[in-house]
Amino acid sequence: MKKNKSIIGKIIITLIVFVFALSFILPTFLTFMNSFMSEQEISSNYGVIFDMHADESSGDEEGGERVNYHSDLVNLKLIPDMVVGSQYEAVLLKSPDYLMKFWNACFLVIPIVIGQLLVALGASYSFMRFRGRLKEIIFFVYIILMLMPYQVTLVPNYLVADKLGILDTRWSIILPGVFSTFSVYLLTKYMRRIPEAIIEAAQLDGANEWQIFKSIVIPLCKGPITSVAILVFIDYWNMVEQPLIMMSNSYYHPLSVFLSQINSGEIGLAFAVATIYMIPPILIFLYGEEYLIDGISSMTGVKG
Repeated sequence: MKKNKSIIGKIIITLIVFVFALSFILPTFLTFMNSFMSEQEISSNYGVIFDMHADESSGDEEGGERVNYHSDLVNLKLIPDMVVGSQYEAVLLKSPDYLMKFWNACFLVIPIVIGQLLVALGASYSFMRFRGRLKEIIFFVYIILMLMPYQVTLVPNYLVADKLGILDTRWSIILPGVFSTFSVYLLTKYMRRIPEAIIEAAQLDGANEWQIFKSIVIPLCKGPITSVAILVFIDYWNMVEQPLIMMSNSYYHPLSVFLSQINSGEIGLAFAVATIYMIPPILIFLYGEEYLIDGISSMTGVKG
């Protein structure tokens, strides 16, 4: 009886996990499959979302603008009736604007990831090696800033960027990203778990601070560094508010801004663009999955 109950319990848990996994995978699969739909099929299935003149709607006046609420159900289709590649042809060959916005995202995110890691490694090593009341107060301020949503710091960042004269440039997004506190906190918590005996042994062998940092600390932090890089990349790859606030010139906007502003004439393109835009984070996650899991488990003290 106990064995049967154990088997039934495992089956139930497996089914629950499967349902949750399917729920997470379904939007990605839906986006990918719908990117091969024809414009007519997309319009018939999803046009109701953008149809501002639907028969069954009730309008309210808000700020002089009529807002419609639709009772029609959206027809979510997993498999298109006819597979076409016109969306990808338009994105990749006929509309260079989309590829330019894709590269804009790369030009913003890659410097942020590299710069944030460099700053975080130096700051984290300092917090680890040189303790003191002032350092602990500064680290506590780092934690407070990390807990704040970025919408809170967006206005101060805007004012500082305005004073520095870097508004409407990529630097207005790159510099705040480079000096974000997220990486500093995570790497500091891990570095402080490195046994002091290892550092003392290196000092007895005549190693200076730079040699300890380069030859001991960084190799021991390989997993957490990779984990932080992946998390930072995914976070800034999906940013929308920062480019909209900091850069009035849409020429510099990343592709994520376009995905947040699609209209009825761009639904099909949006599916293709979203599919292309998902490729870098998915590849990075698949490549660094082992490091990500190992790094998170190391930073939280959980061993598999």
